[in-house]
Amino acid sequence: MHVRPATAADIPAITHIYAHAVTHGTASFELAPSREAEMAARMRALRDGGLPYVVAEADGAVAGYAYASFYRARPAYRFAIEDSVYVAPAMQRRGIGKALLEKLIADCSALGYRQMIAVIGDSEQAASIAVHEACGFAPGREGGQSSNHGVACVYWVPAGACHRAALRADPLAGDGSGTWGNR
Repeated sequence: MHVRPATAADIPAITHIYAHAVTHGTASFELAPSREAEMAARMRALRDGGLPYVVAEADGAVAGYAYASFYRARPAYRFAIEDSVYVAPAMQRRGIGKALLEKLIADCSALGYRQMIAVIGDSEQAASIAVHEACGFAPGREGGQSSNHGVACVYWVPAGACHRAALRADPLAGDGSGTWGNR
């Protein structure tokens, strides 16, 4: 298996994997599968925003894909991103999801993000929960609240979701000038 940046040529396989996830599960929070044009536009928007979008190849085919997106558009969340990981049904339980998530974590850490949030479709997503836990994610504290997602007035404020511990050292320890374009 090999994890690499996704390309436009991967869109048919990505669309197929996503369609299965939409029609057979709740992880996507979508009601109907998207067409290739929509999936290509989504990939383009994320990559144009400087965010990682990767695929795992196994046996010469795309076996899964993952990407990071901004957790929230508000400036206080500028150091927090959300992960999305999808694995082809026939390729599940082979370590592909973990390899994809580990690559996302490394890429996002290198880009300066501090927190990665996982919004998992429901509690029956045992494989997704296990992969995230294996990669250092922890469920939110009491009331679904977790810490250190947003920064406002140079202190970290709590926000609700599951998260992974710091991807890198506190980005505000330097000059504190972090903006959307300068993480």
